[in-house]
Amino acid sequence: MPKRLVAALVSSLLFATVAAAHAETVACHLTYGGETQTIESAPTASPYGGVPTAIGSFFLFRIVFVPEPADLARINLYIHADLGEAPIPLQHASHPYPVRNQARYGFTGLQRIYEPKRESELIYWCELREGAPR
Repeated sequence: MPKRLVAALVSSLLFATVAAAHAETVACHLTYGGETQTIESAPTASPYGGVPTAIGSFFLFRIVFVPEPADLARINLYIHADLGEAPIPLQHASHPYPVRNQARYGFTGLQRIYEPKRESELIYWCELREGAPR
């Protein structure tokens, strides 16, 4: 069997194992312009995963939830201002996994981010959710 095929099969199996072992997801509650939405992210095996979500016309919000291996396990949150040519990083929050939700605003607490050019405000907080067994 070619090495590339073996590597692809191992990678697929690893991702399936991570997803099956962790029915948890990260849910972030975002308020912008008076509207609130929730985006959710499942575990991934890659620290480069996660697709940015456009919030309004200025913000990009990305969740990367890597639960394994234990020494690298973390939840990374990236917030960028999308002002044209290239997104400008506004915040990168890194939370070692496992995390514990607090009483009111999950594991992040209430966060406020300001877009520097137009002074827009994004308010968010994130929680770890237990999902149904897969």
